[in-house]
Amino acid sequence: MEYITVEREASDEFIEKKSRFIGACRPVKTEEEALRFIQEKKSRYWDASHNVFAYILREGNTARFSDDGEPQGTAGLPVMDTMRKAGVVDAVVVATRYFGGILLGGGGLIRAYSHTASIALAAAGKIQMRECLLLSASCDYSLYGKVAALVPECGGVVDDTQFLERVSLSFHLAPEQLPALERKLADATSGRCSVQEAGRRFFPFAVE
Repeated sequence: MEYITVEREASDEFIEKKSRFIGACRPVKTEEEALRFIQEKKSRYWDASHNVFAYILREGNTARFSDDGEPQGTAGLPVMDTMRKAGVVDAVVVATRYFGGILLGGGGLIRAYSHTASIALAAAGKIQMRECLLLSASCDYSLYGKVAALVPECGGVVDDTQFLERVSLSFHLAPEQLPALERKLADATSGRCSVQEAGRRFFPFAVE
């Protein structure tokens, strides 16, 4: 299982025919988080002409948007369409506009709000979340070097290492990579080191 979201809260802005557009984005897990972020931006930009928003959540397969007073279909929907084209979920975008006195027209508004969403997503940085196995392996000190080298070689990421009577490594790994690791581990340690599974969790990876 995997999905694309954004890495951090961020914002960017530009001017279009004297109108100032500010795009703000952040990762969210729930509708409450999304609405809280929207309210924060509305409070911060209380004097703006419009605070348009859109959010898409995996939870409940939820997707909502608002034109916030702009002509129907020219603001919230373009923001959401930009998010969908980017494949982003579990994220919220608020597109703020300070009207500069020059009308942009329907097409101009659509392009401006799409661009606002696009620069907000770029500033927040896209990441791919993959479901990984939470694993551990324990070995004698004499085998530590081999085990520590094999885990990243097979695609694993070491999260913690404990040096007690034996060395214990905690790491995460994509499920499809486990058979290869177990095979190589058995060969390298003559069966003296095995892997235990402790659950699953999503971890961020660079978007391919």
